[in-house]
Amino acid sequence: EVRLVESGGDLVQPGGSLTLSCKAFGLAFSGSEMKWYRQRPQKAREWVASISKRPSIRTYSDAVKGRFYIYREDFKNTVYLRMNDGTPEDAAVYICDVGEWWGQGTQVSVFE
Repeated sequence: EVRLVESGGDLVQPGGSLTLSCKAFGLAFSGSEMKWYRQRPQKAREWVASISKRPSIRTYSDAVKGRFYIYREDFKNTVYLRMNDGTPEDAAVYICDVGEWWGQGTQVSVFE
């Protein structure tokens, strides 16, 4: 059974930083492309970032490019999303994805 468990969501001020984690169970993690999505209130789920298997090619949505950084630690079966320079528009539930499997998400709130 594949499981994805996100953590690290918190309240941050505008301009602040946060690192989210997603630990995977039950799959060949090192051979998998990993993705982060986010779900904002009254908005469709949107793709945020992806990281391929080695050589870890990274891609980002225009909304986060230059501010967010996705990386992975294959020996921990974990993918991370480093959020920098947060804005209120970044407030969302952040969800990890691999193929057809999704995590439950972790909540990020941004306000003064």
